Amino acid sequence: MHKRVWLLLSFCLLLTVAFVRAQQDPWRERFKKMSVAAETAGLKEPYRGITATSGVEKGLFSVRSTGVSTEPVRKAADAFLAALNDDQRKRTTFAVDDDEWRKWMNQHFYVRQGVSFLEMSEKQREAAFGLMKASLSARGLQLSRDIMKLNETLGELNNNDFEQYGEWRYYLTVMGKPSKTEPWGWQMDGHHLIINYFVLGDQVVATPFFVGSEPVIAPSGKYKGLSILQDEQRMGLKMLLSLDQSQRDKAVLEVSKTGNNNLGEAFKDNFTLDYKGAAVSGFTAAQKEQLLGLIRQYVENMDDGHAKVKMDEVKRSLDHTYFAWIGGSTDNSVYYYRIHSPVLLIEFDHQKPAGMRHLMDPNKPFRDHIHCVIRTPNGNDYGKDLLRQHYLDHPHT
Repeated sequence: MHKRVWLLLSFCLLLTVAFVRAQQDPWRERFKKMSVAAETAGLKEPYRGITATSGVEKGLFSVRSTGVSTEPVRKAADAFLAALNDDQRKRTTFAVDDDEWRKWMNQHFYVRQGVSFLEMSEKQREAAFGLMKASLSARGLQLSRDIMKLNETLGELNNNDFEQYGEWRYYLTVMGKPSKTEPWGWQMDGHHLIINYFVLGDQVVATPFFVGSEPVIAPSGKYKGLSILQDEQRMGLKMLLSLDQSQRDKAVLEVSKTGNNNLGEAFKDNFTLDYKGAAVSGFTAAQKEQLLGLIRQYVENMDDGHAKVKMDEVKRSLDHTYFAWIGGSTDNSVYYYRIHSPVLLIEFDHQKPAGMRHLMDPNKPFRDHIHCVIRTPNGNDYGKDLLRQHYLDHPHT
């Protein structure tokens, strides 16, 4: 009797699994096709970088010593790779000049490469977080973890849909062999969290860098009360309000925000963007310092030493920087702002609902869905210009 019950239960379980897989396979196949289409369109042109109409500004980046060691990052990368099994390591490693760098996308449906936190053992996750800890500041690591946790919240808000959303659906890849002298790097890719971290000697380029969430404040569930990007939101508005009327007239490109405005998201490596908005060269000393504080809020997600190196680079171009705004200017407004210089592009955007469109008006941006992007214009996202210069001095096949 017990044997018959066991066989019946086993049969029912097999039917359930088959049914679930049948339901999942259509969207998995659809997501695969969507991913291939995005990659085909996004990679049809060789990398050029974000430029103004006048073209690439030369001489902005050089191979040099920063005096800030990258040894902790290299050792952490070696430890992470050593923690993987042979199959995982094969799936995770790519050449340093592989197009895999450019194959990232915020959307949850994107079919990613590498090894996911979902499949990692606890020991492997510890090594993966060790790599992130060595590469990011404490704040940057915390922001990354909070984004992962809020993706769990989004799954809860979608009837516990953890096939599409979830805390561990994030992937790591390593480009090149971790080295003291040769170029290499790593990438984190997942919903609302993309980190590109290129290393050459003791130089680092940590863009494109994409952070965001929907929601940005967890209303319920496992991580109820968790919130992110509130300082970036508040400080951006405070920057706008610090401008006098003449400056604000130049900064505000549109007073009405009806859609998504970010320009530098997935597969947007080569777009043209002219300088618009209020010229920082006309800011007062106090306004310039306030803007630098806002920029630090983003740049200081990287490890402290290399964040300082980047901020020094930003300061050298400060009088060639522009601040632009789209949207309202009250405490409950939705808005977009960007900071654009020859060496830095920062975008903050209140977005329309996507994963929460069943709960909100899908046609209007709202404050609980934020995207932030950091880019290095003029050809140095992914450290491409540094890599180009390295190859000129060290020819390779």
